[in-house]
Amino acid sequence: MSAMLRSLRIRNLALVEELEWDLPAGFTAVTGETGAGKSIILGALKFLLGERADRGVVRAGSSSAGIEAVFTLEETQEIDSLLEESGIDPCQDGELILKRTIAAEGSGTSGRQFINGSPCNLSILKELGTRLVDLHGPHDHQSLFSRREQTLLLDRYCEALPLREAYLECRMAFFAAKRDLEDLEASAGGMERIEQLRLEVDEIISSNLLEGEEESLNARYKAASNSRRLIELSAASVARLDDEERGASPALSETTRLLRELSRLDDRSSTHLQTMEKITGDLDSLISDLRDYAETIEVDATELQQLEDRLNLIATLRRKYGPSLTDVIARGASSAILLEKLSGYEELKLAAEKKVTEAKTRLRATAEKLGAKRAQGAGKLSKIVARQLADLGFKQAGFEITLEKQEEPGPDGGEVAEFLFAPNPGEPVQNLRSIASSGEISRVMLALKSALAGQDKIPLLVFDEIDANVGGEIATMVAGKMRELGAGHQVLCITHLPQVAAAASSQFLVMKTVQEGRTETSLSAVEGSERISEIARMLGGVTDSAKAHAKALISESQG
Repeated sequence: MSAMLRSLRIRNLALVEELEWDLPAGFTAVTGETGAGKSIILGALKFLLGERADRGVVRAGSSSAGIEAVFTLEETQEIDSLLEESGIDPCQDGELILKRTIAAEGSGTSGRQFINGSPCNLSILKELGTRLVDLHGPHDHQSLFSRREQTLLLDRYCEALPLREAYLECRMAFFAAKRDLEDLEASAGGMERIEQLRLEVDEIISSNLLEGEEESLNARYKAASNSRRLIELSAASVARLDDEERGASPALSETTRLLRELSRLDDRSSTHLQTMEKITGDLDSLISDLRDYAETIEVDATELQQLEDRLNLIATLRRKYGPSLTDVIARGASSAILLEKLSGYEELKLAAEKKVTEAKTRLRATAEKLGAKRAQGAGKLSKIVARQLADLGFKQAGFEITLEKQEEPGPDGGEVAEFLFAPNPGEPVQNLRSIASSGEISRVMLALKSALAGQDKIPLLVFDEIDANVGGEIATMVAGKMRELGAGHQVLCITHLPQVAAAASSQFLVMKTVQEGRTETSLSAVEGSERISEIARMLGGVTDSAKAHAKALISESQG
């Protein structure tokens, strides 16, 4: 065998105080009274392979529970590669050592786990579990109702798992390409967004906006729009000051003449004359300035319109991109930068679309190859399973595998398998969920395991009462299949059937005893007369006739 579970040690788990089990190769049966604790041993193996454990599983009075297993491997490269990816020490001398502790205190899943002495998480234990152990309990055969599981079983038989992995990689690449395209479109907003940016930049940049120009334009517009009134007011002011009859200038001139005469008569009034002469000079300057101001004002309707248009443009840009002129200018600059970044959007989009198309083409091509391989294997597997079912008592049962084409390649490929079964002759085949009883589905599972034994690389097969609800001749047939599986795998079967136990190459007994007032579960190998007595018990009682029957069963099964 390529690998096997060599030893299992359990400490302080439920009713187990201390249990050490050295496991043989081939087919091993585990038997015992109902409630003796067989499920504890199975549970320990599950915990060791990554199943979550509540602290309630720790034996009362103990601080923690411990489980340890040693697997021996002929070839460690695949397992070592997985371990190295997680930073875990590789196997030494072909041994893989798993250890897990479950604490009684703390969080509900507190504890630690180790691989080859290196701490690890539960996910890596689960990954190892999928490669080392195939476990089937009383309800695990329900997985056969899943079309995904059926498709996976078909792929195993067809040796199409590498092609299935290649398909899944193509599917991941296809969805990654789609996401890249969607992200590109979302970030760019598509061609509409680019065109919007282009119009925005053109509108703002072409306006040649300047910081502070709006205030200057408003002042100029105010002046230009009131030019006629400004000329009228300045002319009226000049007229009022310089009018020959009522103006201020003639009055001041006459007053100056009078003060000059007064100054000649009395030197003390000379200061009044000087003041008056200054006022007269200032008035003449004012009149001159008003005439010059009026001459500078031009009534230009064209300029007025231009100023009005410019102010309207700025107001429009502020409403769209503002609120202030500074904000508009900043918006134009940022939009220009973004537009430059997206200038190659069309080329990027074309490249992304091409990548999606190519990925989809590869996906479909790989799906077609996978589908062709499945189509070839479905008929062959159907016939093999039908023969195996015949060996298990379904002499004329019908078993078929159909492939349902999917509109688009899905997580399992371009099609999904459907297992159809007719346990009774003359009845049409239907899906397993519709017709199979628990005893029938257990035998279908066993038939599939037998059919796939050659392709199944998982070394350890564990069956927990998979033989339930069968008996008599069928039990003998089930036992034969288990023994056949044990020729190429390490097989552990927890069973209540004496036929199955007798067919095992080794048998272990689980017992529940009371030691110093406490209940304990123990495990021990049974051989010779002890094995005959245990199988006799399973037959109904440890009587001489039952022992003789048990001895005959063992002899026939081992012969």
